[in-house]
Amino acid sequence: MRAAPTILHLDMDAFYASAEQAAKPSLRGKPVVVGGLGPRGVVATASYEARRFGVHSAMPMAQARRLAPNAAYLVPRFALYRSVSDQVMELLGRLSPLVEPLSLDEAFVDLEAGGTADDTASALEIGRQLREAIEAVTGLSGSVGLAGSKMLAKIASEEAKPDGIRLIAPGTEREHLAPMPVRTLPGVGPATADHLRRAGMTTVDDLAEAGEAELVRLLGKAHGASLHRMAIGLDDRPVVAERDAKSVSVEDTFDMDLHDRVRVRTEVERLADRCVQRLRGAGRSGRTVVLKVRRYDFSTLTRSETLRGPTDDPAVVREAAARLLESVDTTGGVRLLGVGVTGLADFTQEDLFAQAAGERAAAVPPEDAAEARPQDDTGGHEGAAEPEAGQQDQDNAEQLAARRWPAGHDVCHEVHGHGWVQGSGVGRVTVRFEEPGSPPGRVRTFRVDDPELRAAEPLPLVRDAPDYSSWPASRPKSRSGAGSPGAASRP
Repeated sequence: MRAAPTILHLDMDAFYASAEQAAKPSLRGKPVVVGGLGPRGVVATASYEARRFGVHSAMPMAQARRLAPNAAYLVPRFALYRSVSDQVMELLGRLSPLVEPLSLDEAFVDLEAGGTADDTASALEIGRQLREAIEAVTGLSGSVGLAGSKMLAKIASEEAKPDGIRLIAPGTEREHLAPMPVRTLPGVGPATADHLRRAGMTTVDDLAEAGEAELVRLLGKAHGASLHRMAIGLDDRPVVAERDAKSVSVEDTFDMDLHDRVRVRTEVERLADRCVQRLRGAGRSGRTVVLKVRRYDFSTLTRSETLRGPTDDPAVVREAAARLLESVDTTGGVRLLGVGVTGLADFTQEDLFAQAAGERAAAVPPEDAAEARPQDDTGGHEGAAEPEAGQQDQDNAEQLAARRWPAGHDVCHEVHGHGWVQGSGVGRVTVRFEEPGSPPGRVRTFRVDDPELRAAEPLPLVRDAPDYSSWPASRPKSRSGAGSPGAASRP
C-alpha cells in the first residue's frame, strides 16, 4: 500500500453508447443501446438514458427492447471505438510509462512512476487535467479514481460515475470498505458471495472481522487469504505496463442454429480470415489453431492443432480450422462458432503445404469456385418444411441487407454526403445524414442496391482537437479551493 494516492484508474462512461451519441447528434440525450441485434444478441453498453429503464450490459437484447422499446438499437462499430481508445491511451502514456489497459475503455496508471504526482493535491490535479484532456480530444467523458492501490482506485472510479473524480485517502481504506457488499471485492462472484452469505457474511467488514483463518476454511488457502487481505484494505498488486496477449480469437453466435454442414464450414473459414486479420493487426503470428463449437444443447467443444511453426497465413489457418471441424459432430445444430490462434510469436515460418494448397485453389476455375460456395444464407433447419421460393428469396434478401447495412454504421451518399444507417427492410435502407458536430440531420430512404450509396469509415468525433503532445509540461501544482479530496466532483 502506498502512502500517497498515486494509482489512477480511468473508466470511460458508457463508452460505446457515448461514442455513438457523440457521432450522431440526433441521439444525444436519448436512450441508446449497443450490441447484437439478433434474437440471441446481448447488450454491450447502454447509455445512461437507457439505464434509467433498467437496461444494462450483458442483458439479452430481447429483454432490453421490452424495457426500452423506443431506444436506438445499434450494431457496434469497433473501428471507431479502437481509434478513440488509442487517443485516450496516448494521453495516459504521457502521464507515466506504467499504463495497464484492462479493455478499450479502462486502464490503471502509476502516476508516481511517471513523476506526475506524489501527494494528494498533485494526484487530484492531474486527475482533473486528464478528464479535461480526454473531453477536449475525444468529446467523451471519463471517470477517474485515485487511491494507494489498484483495488481502491477502481472502486473510487466506480463511485465517481458518471463524469466525476473520486479520491480515497490512504489510511481510510478499511473504513471506506467496511459497509460495502462482499461483491465489491475482486474475485467475489455470485457463487462465492452466496457461499459467504450462508456463513453470515454479507459486507466487507464481516470478512475482516471473520479473520483469515475462517476465510481459508471456507474458501481455501489461496482465495481465503487473498480475500482477507483485500477486506482489510491491503492490495500490493503493481501496475503492469505490458500484458502480453496469449491468444487471438473471434467468435459468432448465430440467430438460428446452423444445420447445413457446408454453411458451417463456410462460417469457420470466414472466422479464420477475421482471426488472421486481428493477428496481423497486432503484428503477431501463432502456432496453434483452436476451433470452438457450441452446439444446439449448449454443449461446447474445443479442438486444437499445433502447426510446425508460427504463421499468419490465412490459408494455413483456414485449412487447420477446417480439419478440426471434421472431428466435430454438428448434425444437431450449431449456435456458436469460434476460431482462435495461440502460441503467439513475433515472426512467421513459411509453410510449404499452405503454398501448395494456395496454388491448388488458384487453379480452380472461377465458375467452379462459385458453385462450391453456398448461396443460401438463411441458416434454416434441415428437415424443416421448405418455404415458397418467393418467400425464401425475400428472407435471404432481408438478411443480406441487414448484413450489408448494419444499424448505426457509417455510409456515404454521392449527393447527400455522410450519414448512418437507421435501419433496413423490405428492400430499403433508411439513412440519417449528419456528422459529429453538425445539427441533427434529415432522414432519407433508398433501395438497398442504390449505386450512389456505399459503406464509409467512421469520422473523428472531434475535429481540430487541441494539441496535447507536450502535456503535462511539468508536475501539476495544487489549485486553491480544490475541495475535499474524498468527494466526487463533477463539472
